[in-house]
Amino acid sequence: MQGMKTSMTPECPHHAALRDTPPPAMQHPPGSWPPGPAPGITGWGLLRSMSRDLLGTLDTWRKQHGDIVHLRIWPEHQVIVTDPALVRELLVTQHEGLVRWERGIQVMSQLHGRSVLTAEGPLWRARRQALQPGFTPKAVQSFVPVIAAAAEKALTQWRAGGEGWPIETAFTSLGMDVILRMMFSSEIDADARQAEQAVHTVSVAGNAEMFWPASWPDSVPWKKTKRRAMAVLRRLIDRHVTARLALARADWPADLLTRLLTLHLDDPKAWPLQAVRDECMTAFLAGHETAAATLAWWSWCMAANPAAQAAAREEVDAVLQGRPPTAQDLPQLARLTRTLQETLRLYPAAPVLLSRRSQGPVSLGGWQFPARTMFTVPVGLMQRDARWFPEPDAFRPERFADGAPGIARGAYLPFGTGPRVCLGQHLALAEMTVVAAMFLQRFSVRPVEGMAPPEPVLNITLRPREALRLVLERRAP
Repeated sequence: MQGMKTSMTPECPHHAALRDTPPPAMQHPPGSWPPGPAPGITGWGLLRSMSRDLLGTLDTWRKQHGDIVHLRIWPEHQVIVTDPALVRELLVTQHEGLVRWERGIQVMSQLHGRSVLTAEGPLWRARRQALQPGFTPKAVQSFVPVIAAAAEKALTQWRAGGEGWPIETAFTSLGMDVILRMMFSSEIDADARQAEQAVHTVSVAGNAEMFWPASWPDSVPWKKTKRRAMAVLRRLIDRHVTARLALARADWPADLLTRLLTLHLDDPKAWPLQAVRDECMTAFLAGHETAAATLAWWSWCMAANPAAQAAAREEVDAVLQGRPPTAQDLPQLARLTRTLQETLRLYPAAPVLLSRRSQGPVSLGGWQFPARTMFTVPVGLMQRDARWFPEPDAFRPERFADGAPGIARGAYLPFGTGPRVCLGQHLALAEMTVVAAMFLQRFSVRPVEGMAPPEPVLNITLRPREALRLVLERRAP
């Protein structure tokens, strides 16, 4: 992905340009808190507002109170940070003094176990170090033919027509096929298609539980739908792990599961089979969801911006000459890449990073925060802030072109930043570029007659509230 203007180093996936150094912040006395909305007796009313419309509510408070907003939600003190320099200070410089929000990890661990996504401390560092080599830009190149093969199979089955094609569902199925091929050397089947609905069910349930300090155990009768969805996903992973272990090791294919099982065989104490299953679950869920959600939003951006669509298609035709893309082609698809970058700006898959808790006192922006303060970073607000992105709601891929005005460092964080930056960022970008290029080779896309712009809704990841349908027109061969 060398052609991307955004830096995609393992540490910080942000725009490389630096803004001017801000003046020293006013020092506030210890024990004081930044301004914020009135909490009432418990502050739980603030939590209810956030559960109804998280980004909209946080945006209102930012406009009213500034880039550091204090929420008193008993028994917690929560601080919302939307200044790019302070976000980097928090997540990069002060990373070692933070752990991720216990309740969020508790909810996510129900399905992810103790994977690299949910682990903390030495366990997280060991898992991250062991997995990192499989997700470097060089390692990702080997997956490009796999991605292209999955896209070829799927796109030949997509139908043009004025009634609209269920493009969000189609991209989700394709994303699932891609991750199954990369993880298990297996194509999508009936079990995997059942998993599509299961992922949605678990995501909606998990997002709702995030807003409560505790929840009923999954064994209660009214959680039957969630229980069944989780069982579907676990069976999918277990089936592939069991089948692989039944093969002679010499017959294991070169995929992500083989890498994980090799770690298990080399060091079963550090990598028990449950750890392999946990990492498979995280890779399966995160590996298809980010790309699928982004490609769905990208297809809407293309439909709503025909000039940008035409420019990206012209580049794809010139570079690829009708053939599938290779890893060497990806840096040459700069216009297409910029449309994906701008889509990630407008519709980041994770518009609010998982909150962090300080283990000791933290000094940030002139404020002295005590231990156990919670910090939240709403990336989705920062990436639509007119201070960093003029005309923030407009789709303008040229923002990321060489020679464009610099973007404040830390204002563009679709994959997070710091040591916990998304492990699969390079893989997701390669997948999205390959699929988007092959889509434009075959189709033009436009909105269904009279449709309104899709409304984003957050259920762990950002998706359209109503399943997205768009009109596909097949290009002449």
